[in-house]
Amino acid sequence: MSAATQVLHYIHDPLCGWCYGAAPLVAAARRVLPVQAHGGGMMAGRNRRRVDAGLRDYVMPHDRRIAQLTGQVFGEHYFNGLLKDTDAVFDSAPPIAAVLAMQALKGNDAGLDMLAAIQRAHYQDGLRISDEGTLVELAQKLGTDADAFTQALRKIEEEELARHIEASRALLNQVGGRGFPTFVLQRGDALEVLDTGMWLGRPQEWAQFLQQQTRGETAGHAGSSVAQCDIDGGNCN
Repeated sequence: MSAATQVLHYIHDPLCGWCYGAAPLVAAARRVLPVQAHGGGMMAGRNRRRVDAGLRDYVMPHDRRIAQLTGQVFGEHYFNGLLKDTDAVFDSAPPIAAVLAMQALKGNDAGLDMLAAIQRAHYQDGLRISDEGTLVELAQKLGTDADAFTQALRKIEEEELARHIEASRALLNQVGGRGFPTFVLQRGDALEVLDTGMWLGRPQEWAQFLQQQTRGETAGHAGSSVAQCDIDGGNCN
């Protein structure tokens, strides 16, 4: 089976630190085979959180560990700006909708570009990625008309977002995944969870592994990585 007939499903959340840690793996995978993002809504609905000292104290040790293991940059504006901004709310729903809106306007790759931009805006620049204004600015920087994006965003929020999050969680449950990120390689009707824990910080080797997988040269590493946040954001390992 050729790489063109295979898909890597990426079950993620924009507010999951380990998903940001895995961002270089997503970028590397995109050079090998199609990647389909599925937003899981970790901090959506009743799980959305206003920033406070408790949230800051909880996420900072995990973020520092992620940075150490993956080499991903967590900026000063994030640690000592956003995480001290008690007017900010962490809500996964708007950024997931933004990814879907960009995807609807410009295709799957544009949606993945938007997700990467959202993660950088949050973890490096300390921006409020749950605010519509921030999302519109990011879309514009990616060359998208602000009015068209805003209309698409609101349509997604009203008509598609809840179904998308439900379907993402259903897929996670179907493959036996425990949290975000979860990577699932699809060959035809077969779905196989790939353990990315061993590849964090090693995107080139991950890409080589995926190339072997698409050629059927090696058996997959089944199982869910311990480097994850659970589906409701209550625990990150």
